[in-house]
Amino acid sequence: MTAADEGSAFAATNMPNYLLGIDVGTTGCKALLVAEDGRVAASTTSEYPMSTPQPLWAEQDPEDWWQVARRSIARVLTEAKATGSDVAGIGLTGQMHGLVLLDAHGDVLRPCIMWNDQRTAAQCEAITRQLGVKQLLELTGNVVLPGFTAPKIAWVRDNEPQVYSRIASVLLPKDYLRYRLTGALVSDVSDASGTSLLDVARRTWSSEMVRALSINANWLPQLTESPEVSAHVSKQAAAETRLVAGTPVVGGAGDQAAQAVGTGTVVEGIVSVTIGTSGVVFVSSDKYRCEPQGRLHAFCHAVPGKWHLMGVMLAAGGSFRWFRDTFCEREREEAKRAGRDPYDLLTEAASKIPAGSEGLLFLPYLSGERTPYSDANARGVFFGLSLRHTRAHLARAVLEGVTFGLRDSLELVRALGIPTREVRATGGGASSGLWRQIVADIFASPIATVNVTEGAAYGAALLAGAGAGVYASVPEACQKVIRTRQQVSPGRDAQTYAALYERYRALYPALKNEFAALADTLAKIS
Repeated sequence: MTAADEGSAFAATNMPNYLLGIDVGTTGCKALLVAEDGRVAASTTSEYPMSTPQPLWAEQDPEDWWQVARRSIARVLTEAKATGSDVAGIGLTGQMHGLVLLDAHGDVLRPCIMWNDQRTAAQCEAITRQLGVKQLLELTGNVVLPGFTAPKIAWVRDNEPQVYSRIASVLLPKDYLRYRLTGALVSDVSDASGTSLLDVARRTWSSEMVRALSINANWLPQLTESPEVSAHVSKQAAAETRLVAGTPVVGGAGDQAAQAVGTGTVVEGIVSVTIGTSGVVFVSSDKYRCEPQGRLHAFCHAVPGKWHLMGVMLAAGGSFRWFRDTFCEREREEAKRAGRDPYDLLTEAASKIPAGSEGLLFLPYLSGERTPYSDANARGVFFGLSLRHTRAHLARAVLEGVTFGLRDSLELVRALGIPTREVRATGGGASSGLWRQIVADIFASPIATVNVTEGAAYGAALLAGAGAGVYASVPEACQKVIRTRQQVSPGRDAQTYAALYERYRALYPALKNEFAALADTLAKIS
């Protein structure tokens, strides 16, 4: 029986109740079982290791993804007291940009080079010299960054010729999971947007980029839209996961696009801001747009016929965590004694400090930066310190500095003429009432949270529902199950922040050359 026959047989014999979303994340795999009304029936997350064989390298074994995923699938079915026949469809999401290489037998050739791997600086520079920024933006809508997939392929060519000579297929992380579930070599256009090989405007592989980089076009997977059924669960995978052979698997999406579906950010005018370890400003667009200097990522959205633009800050919540871990031992001990979260103690203290932290500004470039300044040499700065400033001032300045940095991305969005009627906040930072108010004041926009906090896996499940016919479309799915709550409006501090934002924006240009000089000096003395 073919995969298509299995799919037909599945549809004819099953009356399923649930949708399954699977997220192949950076640290672990999340499986989520969602009912048609949006209720989460079961959820499980299991971790797998990441290796760093050399400084700046990050790799994972794709077999670990599969082993953890298949166990997670079985676990959520058990938790929900469900069987494989209760699953109407499966949606996949996961970490973007990772390079998975298969040989002609479908075996993995080497560990996946992950999104956060930084080894490809030389390849990025070579590609940019060869094509130029203008042509790269014309062909792909984006500049080439070390995390993207194409420079990783070039690195393997330059450094592992024996591996390169055996390549038969190139996959992204979530698409390797699809391969193990279905045997199909398929990707979706949202995830493929982060490869530097997709013509994002036309939603197809760029023959010009493939030719310029001397990549075999046959290596690239078939492309599909995110809610489109891409393949069906095979008999072998069904035996390993407790799923039913023939269950449809939709295209799925890269983690940020799936996260946007999971927050209802699927129509123009809604912006999502995610404050996790990194920070993301994400906006849906009804037409293809490209930021003229490539400072925003321009990707295909998980909604067919839609695009999205995205600004990424490398150390958002990560900056506040660094502050907590480095300077706040007393608060950590007090929180432990009281059974409280040390972040709550820090934000309580920060709430007593006036907006603007009495002239103290923080640049959140602790890991370099991506948007709006693609600068690995950029570093964190406290500017304006005086004898008056306390640890509470520093804590508030960190919250404000991260939010100023996120506003940089929002201003790039606004400059493209995209309306920003409503901003939805997600991630750990959004759980803080103080931080949400600071975002509303600095963005000069109402901020809302949503009733769903399951992230990209939830969005993947909704995509599965659209593909399986449970919902008529992705926007309809979001309209049915996602609700906003806890809306915060800009307050009296918005005017203060508007003035201070201009001072914040002036700091990086003033320090850019000094960041580079410091990096050069450190290289000479190390």
